[in-house]
Order: sequence, then C-alpha cells, then structure tokens
Amino acid sequence: MERYKLLREIGDGTCGNVFMAYNVETNEIVAVKKMKRKFFQWEECVSLREVKALQKLIHPNIVKLKEVTMENHELFFIFEHMDCNLYDVIRERQVPFSEVDIRNYMVQILQGLAYMHNNGFFHRDLKPENLLVTNGIVKIADFGLAREVSSNPPYTDYVSTRWYRAPEVLLQSSAYTPAIDMWAVGAILAELFTLSPLFPGESETDQLYKICTVLGTPDCTIWPEGMNLPRSCSFKFFQIPPRNLWELIPNASLEAIDLIQQLCSWDPRRRPTAEQALQHPFFNVCNWVPRPVHDASHTKINETKTQPRLELNLWDFSTEPDDCFLDLTLSLKPSFPGTDLANHVPQRTEEEILLYSGFENTPVKSGFWPLVPSDRPVGDVPVIPSWQQAYMVDSQAALPGFSGSPFGHSLQPNLLENHSLAPIRQVNFF
Repeated sequence: MERYKLLREIGDGTCGNVFMAYNVETNEIVAVKKMKRKFFQWEECVSLREVKALQKLIHPNIVKLKEVTMENHELFFIFEHMDCNLYDVIRERQVPFSEVDIRNYMVQILQGLAYMHNNGFFHRDLKPENLLVTNGIVKIADFGLAREVSSNPPYTDYVSTRWYRAPEVLLQSSAYTPAIDMWAVGAILAELFTLSPLFPGESETDQLYKICTVLGTPDCTIWPEGMNLPRSCSFKFFQIPPRNLWELIPNASLEAIDLIQQLCSWDPRRRPTAEQALQHPFFNVCNWVPRPVHDASHTKINETKTQPRLELNLWDFSTEPDDCFLDLTLSLKPSFPGTDLANHVPQRTEEEILLYSGFENTPVKSGFWPLVPSDRPVGDVPVIPSWQQAYMVDSQAALPGFSGSPFGHSLQPNLLENHSLAPIRQVNFF
C-alpha cells in the first residue's frame, strides 16, 4: 500500500470502508476499499466472491477492480474512482429527471446487469448507493453479496437493502434467482421518476405492507409458488387492492409505467430478464419525428367520448426545404370507460417516435414510423416496410383484449380491394 496515499473516507459499508486515494507513482485518483475483517492467508483473499466476480466481469458498466493487495493481515481492493453514486444524484436533485436522463441511466444499469447475469453472477444488493456515477456514466459496484447463478441453494434470506428487496426474499425463499435483481431495477426506475423510494418499509413486515399498498394483495392466481413459501404460510397478508401506478408516478410515460409493472411483479417468473427489459418500448424512443400537417380550422374532437375513433393524419417527412414527401397515417383513438388511462398524458416537450427492432432477424428492414403529437398518449408502433394493401384495426376486436398494458393490442389486417389511396401507416393511440 506504500504506492497509495489515502485522502479521505468516502463510504462506510458492512464489509469495509472506502477511501479516495491517489497513486504516488502515477498521480491517478483511485478508490481504496479496506476490508474490516482480518485475513491471514492469500488464498482466503482470492477466494472471496467479490474478487472472483470482479476479476471475471469486465464491462463498461461494471466498476473496474484494478488491484488486490494485503498488508499486515488487512485486505485492500483498489478500484477506479467514480465521482458519486446514484443516491447522491437523486438526493441533490431539485426537480424531476427528464425521461431522456432516466432512460440513459437505466440502459447502462441493464446492460451491466445483462452482462453479469449472462456470465453467471447475480448481484443481490442493487440499490442507488451501489450504482456509481461520473459524467452520466453509471457503473454497478459493491459485489460483496454477489453469488454465482449456478451455486446451490439454500441462499441467505438477508440480502439487499430492505427497500429494494424482492418479495420472495422477504418471504424467506431459499432458492431465488437473478429475478431479485430485476425487482430492484424496477424500484430504482420508479425512484428516478419520483425522487423517493417506491417501497420505503421500516421493517420486513412493513416492507411487505408497502408492496401490497402498491401492487395489491397477492393470491394463488397471481403468484402460486409464493403462497407456499415458509413465511407466507404464517403471514397474514393485508387485503389491499392495487393502485394505479400513474397516480403514484404522474410524470412517467405509459411505457415507463408498463416496464415498472413488469419488473415489480409479485411472481419472479413474470419479470423480464435484463436483456428482455432492454427490448421494452420504453428504451425504443428517439427524438426526431416528421411533423404532421395540421389543419388550422380543425376543431378538436371531444376527448370524453366513450367510443373509439379512427384518425387520419397527413405527415410531412421532408428533411430539406425543397423536398416534398408526404404520407398518411390511419390510427385508432380508443376510450376505456371506467378508467382514466386515456386521459393520462405525460408532459413532454417534443414529439417522439418509436424505433421498433422486432424484425432484425428477417429480410425486413427496421425503421422509424411517426406517432401522434405529444399532447396525446402514445402506444405501440409496429414497423411495416412496404404496404401493398392497407391495414386497419378492428376496434371491436381489439378493445376487449385490453389488460391494462398499452402494448397488448394486435393488428387486424383488412384488405381494401381496388383502393387508390397512398400507402397508409398505422399508429395505435392509448
């Protein structure tokens, strides 16, 4: 350790203290983690799960372990230095993050997590304090509780900070999976929108109560395996109906709400993997859209109508002043009686389009298709590269299938023989 000079303490954890330091030979700023327990053999050090995980996991979104050294029975980990952690960023924030910023953070977290899971480890202690940040770059840190996916149960039931602890861990499952990391990701995503924890329990019992107040009470139809866990058999669940997440997170888009609902599912088997989460429409939003050509004399139709309606929009795809490239879109504006989903419109400052990548493995070429202006809710937008015939949505067939997720509708082809219209692009409105 004579090559490093400690400057100040920047963290105090269960297993060790973290200091900012610099290398006296290179003047490089580093982070030094000094383990609290004593070590008497080098083999003990290199067999630590944290060491094994970080030696194997080399990724731009996972903190880099530069060196491991032992001196006078004290073990030191030398890490790259990061400016702060995500908890600090959230705590110092005075106004909510933009969805663009949130998307940037979450993409990096999920990319690091996908790499970790694919290489045989899950973290078990994801929380904002363990996500380090420098100039918008996020890296997953603190692998003290990491475990191999292939390791044999039983696993300990005391992992992760309580607010981000998955229900199967709270209910003492001894064979949980990397899905516990995905639960934590969902809680972190919600916190980035609200700047406060989604499930701030004060004890394990209160933690389960806080989850029930948001997700509603689980039962055998929602989570059959969970009802047979050791603590479930003796635990009296609070009988509470689920809340509408858009009431709790009013500044989140419908895509974000849907992703949070999937990640924070009672049943771990229903949570998407990190790779699947990265394919969610929440991450497929870009910032350029062709401007619709509006009729200034158009009177806005009453939004309180209970019947779905179709909209035909004329779009200008021109990118240069001298270009003239017009196109039409035919779309369905449904209404859902008894809910306020149709009126839930996140505030956006610019129009958006979706990048749909569901056709990468086919000869079809993926692309960008227009959505509606940002003053209306937005749903799923499929890409069809060539329209030899018009496609429409059968509103009577689509509406009964609605399940609360804006991404559950299917296209209903309708051939229009001998039509003379230009090709029509379809957009769903929700």
